[in-house]
Amino acid sequence: MTTLLQLSDPHFGTERPQAMAALQQLCALRRPDLLLVTGDITQRARPEEFARARAYFDRLGVPAQLLVPGNHDIPLFDLLTRLFRPYARFARVFGPVLESEFERDDLLVLTLNTTRRYRHAQGEVSPAQIERVAARLAAARPGQLRLVAVHQPVAVTQPRDAGNLLRGHEQAVRRWAAAGADAVLGGHIHLPYVLPLRPRWPDLPRPMWAVQAGTALSHRLRGGISNSVNVIRAGRAAVVERWDLEDATGRFRCVATTPIGTPRR
Repeated sequence: MTTLLQLSDPHFGTERPQAMAALQQLCALRRPDLLLVTGDITQRARPEEFARARAYFDRLGVPAQLLVPGNHDIPLFDLLTRLFRPYARFARVFGPVLESEFERDDLLVLTLNTTRRYRHAQGEVSPAQIERVAARLAAARPGQLRLVAVHQPVAVTQPRDAGNLLRGHEQAVRRWAAAGADAVLGGHIHLPYVLPLRPRWPDLPRPMWAVQAGTALSHRLRGGISNSVNVIRAGRAAVVERWDLEDATGRFRCVATTPIGTPRR
């Protein structure tokens, strides 16, 4: 059984030492196979913030890492860098590959860069990205849990977050569901939740989920929810566990478990 730790929006430059220590304890306890970071690694895309993030992620001791850029990982005020080399600082620390994958017998994770230099916060998924991911999903092995990771959400729980929806999300959800996706993972809005997508689009050919992570490390909390991460377990009965930081104990605690289906044979 493969275990994935999804953390999002750590916003290095605003990180809480208590949350950082607690996440190290959680990794030592749960020993995930993959660390997936769904964007906003930094607060202002400064070189020192990327360096601190890299050092911390390495200290977690997770064997494999996948990272998705967020809108905060593109320089905001350095306009020349934003226009002509928006990912240079990210690439200098984490490498030039912005879209990648992780595969095991029971798990396939595909990452997409949904940030755009010409957008401040909103993300976008292009028709080419949608089709490329769909082709890879269709070629997945039998029995794999099939996950797509982006930064901005494909479904929200509050009307005021509608403006943060990923542009092109409806086309992506429909196409990826047809290709066999089980869930789309994201962050961006600092709220953790797991939503079934079929009630929103009843004609989807199969059940599919939106899995959102809160902010893992930042003091930029929202909705009265402390720092939060997701632990996702693949295998015969895949589940998403939401782990929230208890400030009183200084530890992450599992507060919700959501089955997201049994991978196909």
